[in-house]
Amino acid sequence: MRPNRRDLGSLPKGTRARIINVIGGWGVRQRLYEMGIYPGAEIVVIENRGIGPVIVGSKGGQIAIGRGMARRIIVEVVS
Repeated sequence: MRPNRRDLGSLPKGTRARIINVIGGWGVRQRLYEMGIYPGAEIVVIENRGIGPVIVGSKGGQIAIGRGMARRIIVEVVS
């Protein structure tokens, strides 16, 4: 993986990132897409305490993503 690419679960609060890939089956990708989490979408990490869900902001809303799923979302940190 490139140095500026990481899984969503590893990002600290306040980090802005662009979704690069979602690792999972069609159903998982479709569900996340419906919530605004898809390749090319930009998000900001609102809360990530290292346990429990990762809360991200996307398209003016907030989404709680389980830690296991967050680790399957590959992002690229943006400035």
